[in-house]
Amino acid sequence: MKISDLNWMQVEEYLKRDDRCVVPLGSTEQHAQLSLSVDSILSERVALEAAEPLGVPVFPVLAYGITPGFMAYPGTVSIRLATYAAIVADILDSLHRTGFRRILLCNGHGGNGPAQTVGVEWMASHPGACVRFHNWWNAPKTFAKVQEIDRVASHASWMENFPWTRLPNIRGPEQGKPMVDTDRMRLHDPVGVREVLGDGNFGGLYQRSDDEMQAIWDVAVAETRALIEGPWS
Repeated sequence: MKISDLNWMQVEEYLKRDDRCVVPLGSTEQHAQLSLSVDSILSERVALEAAEPLGVPVFPVLAYGITPGFMAYPGTVSIRLATYAAIVADILDSLHRTGFRRILLCNGHGGNGPAQTVGVEWMASHPGACVRFHNWWNAPKTFAKVQEIDRVASHASWMENFPWTRLPNIRGPEQGKPMVDTDRMRLHDPVGVREVLGDGNFGGLYQRSDDEMQAIWDVAVAETRALIEGPWS
């Protein structure tokens, strides 16, 4: 359930019987022909669908992440590492102070990996609390399903092209794109990254069938729900 659909008194009542919550982590960055908010849309949606049957509240997605390499693409917003770590720690402090003890960080952006380290450090000074970090898209069962469908899957390719991340009347090329040399790409500054990537897709088809995407989504929701259920310690 969305925390925005609750008032503080309802949250207080919830905390008398449960102390779990989910915080989606996203990003605002280029995704070729897809929405700039792909990572935020997907992390929040998978969290909401996973948590709904359990009655666990989901907080609004943190829509900005660490993505300095894409700063040559208009619309991208990147948070400095120190700033991002401080924001995540402040969120955890706030949740703990009001009574939450089991917190799932449902992450949709690879650059947000440092949030996992923040969570581990934070737990060391908050005995009895537990933070679980979950990269929903490359969790074992979900990524296995992606690979079963198409082993050439990457940033801004078909694997992120869901009906809810597409833009109206915009479609990528019909043919697939050769995989870029990501090691070479990471040697460049943002301008060089854009020169290497072009439209932003790292490689692979731009879109696959909705049935295939739903099959991946079903696995992702179930895998995320299992983490919310526990065990937590």
